[in-house]
Amino acid sequence: MTELADILTERMQALWGPAVTVSAVRPMPGGASRESWDIEVRRPGQAQRRLILLRDAGGRARRPARSIEIEAAAMIAARAAGIPVADLYDHGEGALGRAYLLMERLEGETIPRRLLRDDAYAAARPGLARRLGEVLARIHQIDPETLPGLPRVDALGQLTELYQGFAEPRPALEIGLRWLREHQPAPVADTLVHGDFRTGNLMIAKDGLAGVLDWELTHRGDPRQDLGWLCTKAWRFGSARPVGGFGPREDLMAGYAAGGGTPPDEATQRWWELYGTVRWALLCRSQAERYLSGAEPSIELAVLGRRVCEQEFDVLLALGHATPVQVPDPLHDREYPPVRPHDRPSGPALLNAVRDFLATEVGASDPVLKFHARVAANALRIAEREALLAPAHEQAHRKRLAALGCDDDEDLCAKIRDGSLDHRFGDVTEATRAAVVDKLTVANPAHLAIRP
Repeated sequence: MTELADILTERMQALWGPAVTVSAVRPMPGGASRESWDIEVRRPGQAQRRLILLRDAGGRARRPARSIEIEAAAMIAARAAGIPVADLYDHGEGALGRAYLLMERLEGETIPRRLLRDDAYAAARPGLARRLGEVLARIHQIDPETLPGLPRVDALGQLTELYQGFAEPRPALEIGLRWLREHQPAPVADTLVHGDFRTGNLMIAKDGLAGVLDWELTHRGDPRQDLGWLCTKAWRFGSARPVGGFGPREDLMAGYAAGGGTPPDEATQRWWELYGTVRWALLCRSQAERYLSGAEPSIELAVLGRRVCEQEFDVLLALGHATPVQVPDPLHDREYPPVRPHDRPSGPALLNAVRDFLATEVGASDPVLKFHARVAANALRIAEREALLAPAHEQAHRKRLAALGCDDDEDLCAKIRDGSLDHRFGDVTEATRAAVVDKLTVANPAHLAIRP
């Protein structure tokens, strides 16, 4: 941290003069793709200024410097178009050793559970769905030709390529991808696409939207992707309101039309929302690969690998192949008999003590450590549930595959793709649903009860 403060000071003095001092550098929690830092800067005769530094973390594959240039150009263009975006002070690759963005700190909140539940944001919530529609319409009116090097993304082709790259059979995602291929809507003209416009990447103040954050996935493509992504079930965080948990689709589309956009029809919006669910499943798997490959020993990335099944269930839910179900957490109120000759507390009781310690005591004065400690506590819950249930789940899964005449998941996926089991498609979806329910019972049983 001292090293970062030193190189930041050097950079800020180059930008704003030799009298500038960096008075504080604090890490911020969250963000699986890069580091976030809260920076305080002082200039003689001026009030203290707070900045945000986003920087690629050490040990991660370096992104091309050009991508930072594109992200910065998109932010500048959006701000010029009247979209609430942080003022960008500096960006680049070499000055801080890694790709970075240095910008003003916007005041407000991004944590979804606070935004969707706290009384402090009660006045802002009712108008947000319409406001977000208006802002998306403005984003989509920025001419992509004004951003040199902006990549064009074939949305469905990108998903298919990502899925095939893992070479990891997942029947629920095969079902989702096949449906997307068979129901793909007619194309529309390319626009600038934010690429990650959703709750968590929106700074919300008590009176409404304060800023649109995280432009690193911006690209040229179908504008309807942003509308579907905002309404994807993962970004509602348990709320019944589809637009990021804030409001109804009707408000979003009314705002989009008022801002000059052309709202998609209901079937097209549904397609893009399912696309978003499959996309988030694959992005979780992609993030987990950074841990599985040994490149990054991150507890957050490790646990993301166990969130893929949440999206698999949501794919089945969206297509009518599953319904919400209450499944009790197998760890709740479970009693373990003593194992002789071992003393008490038992092994499971010790795990519970460690979980409580991580969740309640670690990182009281360090928000980043506190966040990762809570993630670690959740990882222990997953591991204990798996140890308890895995033998029975494995046996049941083998029986389901055998009943379908499949050797393994890879065989089942191939038959979903080529249609050779279409005459038993109900059995296929039932077997797939049962497997995903087993996975979620271990990874996050509460997710099974969340309605679409």
